[in-house]
Amino acid sequence: MQTRKRLRIAAQKSGRLSKAGLDLLSRCGLRFRHGRDRLYCDGENLPIDLLLVRDDDIPGLISSGACDLGIVGRNVLAEAMADTNRHGGLRELRALGFARCRLALALPQDEAWRGPQQLEGRRIATSYPHLLQGWLQRHGVQADPVVLSGAVEIAPRLGSADLVCDLVETGTTLAANQLREVVTLLDSEAVLAGAVATPENPRSRLIERLLARLDGVLGGRESRLVMLQAPRAALDAIVALLPAAVSPAITPIEGQPGRMAVQALCSGSIDWQDLEAMRSAGAESLLVLPVEKMLS
Repeated sequence: MQTRKRLRIAAQKSGRLSKAGLDLLSRCGLRFRHGRDRLYCDGENLPIDLLLVRDDDIPGLISSGACDLGIVGRNVLAEAMADTNRHGGLRELRALGFARCRLALALPQDEAWRGPQQLEGRRIATSYPHLLQGWLQRHGVQADPVVLSGAVEIAPRLGSADLVCDLVETGTTLAANQLREVVTLLDSEAVLAGAVATPENPRSRLIERLLARLDGVLGGRESRLVMLQAPRAALDAIVALLPAAVSPAITPIEGQPGRMAVQALCSGSIDWQDLEAMRSAGAESLLVLPVEKMLS
């Protein structure tokens, strides 16, 4: 069988991860030509192709070797990783910072939460039986998972379960079904998943190249470039006010003795109070610019 040389990435075809995931790949400089069925997309500028599938199918495509990487919810990946008989060798490579939610236990609103032991022998509706069973085992509880593929929140009202273990984003769906969140089992977001690396993988360099680009995009998303001018005597006070900055670049301004230009890459947000404090310390011509890409 001929060794596959092109890298394959699996991403959600539609749903809460789809648009943001495809946008992230675009910001990494990847361009794809969509086929007629819009499922298999050939890479135009790099030997990297894209497969658009259901979120739940992505771990299996990676563990089987059909795809090298996938953009998937941590909840889906963790559930697959907990099923070691079917999905060995999966790992989370990067947290991507969007589609945040949590896997939580929710009780009927009129029931007080006294701790894990009150779940002994009870029926818990869930789409994540392996994660739920692992949590129950860690707390020494024997319960009865009721596995559902959807409409988990309605199970207590139908009498098919006593409580639920499901994804929660805002909590409005739980409230609409007279449930309340009591325990978080897993904090989730979109992640980049892959298989355990092997040195003989002919696509390893492509993976490393893509990860470097991804780190540049993710790092830039949380960074700002601050530019300003100031008298030399005020530099120490101004630099001390730069939020989470790496060592700034400081250069003299030609024709203006004693005045310096400062550029600093800062992580996190920079608000008006930060700028006003720097101006009070002597900074002038302050600019804060977004960072689109970084490559170290």
